Amino acid sequence: MIKYSFWNNKGGTGKTSLAFQTITMFAAYNPQARILVIDLCPQANLSELLLGGLVGGGSNNLNTLHLQNPRRSVGGYFQERLPSPYAMPNINPQSYLSQPNQFNNYIPQNIHLFAGDALVELQSNAISTLANTQIPGTNTWISIIDWINDFISAVANQYDYIFIDSNPSFSIYTQIALAASERVILPVMADDSSRRAVQNAIALTQGINLPSPIYQQHNFASMLGAAGRNPPKFHLFVKNRLTQYMGPASAYHAVLTSIDSMINNLIAQYPASLTFNNIENGVVDVRDFQTTGVVAFAMGMPFSVMQSGIYNLPGRNVQVRADYLQNCTDAMNSLVAKI
Repeated sequence: MIKYSFWNNKGGTGKTSLAFQTITMFAAYNPQARILVIDLCPQANLSELLLGGLVGGGSNNLNTLHLQNPRRSVGGYFQERLPSPYAMPNINPQSYLSQPNQFNNYIPQNIHLFAGDALVELQSNAISTLANTQIPGTNTWISIIDWINDFISAVANQYDYIFIDSNPSFSIYTQIALAASERVILPVMADDSSRRAVQNAIALTQGINLPSPIYQQHNFASMLGAAGRNPPKFHLFVKNRLTQYMGPASAYHAVLTSIDSMINNLIAQYPASLTFNNIENGVVDVRDFQTTGVVAFAMGMPFSVMQSGIYNLPGRNVQVRADYLQNCTDAMNSLVAKI
């Protein structure tokens, strides 16, 4: 089993839309692969896309899962864990999972979903308190951090790939997501805040270049290390939503070049933090999806099954051009090939 997470502690990088297209295209190209998607972002946008998007009633379908007993979502599972925080309770993991294809026939049948839930945001204070509780002989932090790992262990023989969508933060549930993954896919934009976000992401997950020595013993990586565990490695840096105006003379190009320099420094100084040993294998350029992306996400439709033509969206008809769709598909194919 290989476990990926899509994460950037900075919002607005196109993480969820990128995750949707990556996961669905990978599933379509690998129909024998058994795939579990875990949505650990309380906004649950990835779940809504998989369950039908705007046009297909993705939000209503997600609410249907939330109203079942037990609540078929990460929030439902966490609700069960709160009274039993330090040991896995006797549960049926399948009762929390769903198959998006039953709601949205554009989604490959080999994808199962552990749906997102805004309830996780409400649970986060209690989860953090439990993680910081002092109990002799019990590493309470690692017990809480392993909640999703516990769930994955319970279904390990049923899946070949796990994809986790995480929140743009470093909250306790984001740490739970990252601790359950082996490889991080980090989308970045061509702006200076994304350059800083790359630095922050490296520091937060790997404990590299921390701003002060006082953080050396009490950071995510060192606390995992104290429990005999390794933090996830960076697998791909995705330069997302690039435009035709990002030529060599642009300010955007300068930012992206500085991000390349940071990645090359990691390769040279901290190779164990990466799954690749040259920048060509660890960086992917993805052009802005533009109108094609708007239609795809409104319809809950992967590019792999999309066709050019007119689509009827709420309030207007929108045309998807064949050349634009091909550009989107080509960009995603280059990414999926590196999964």
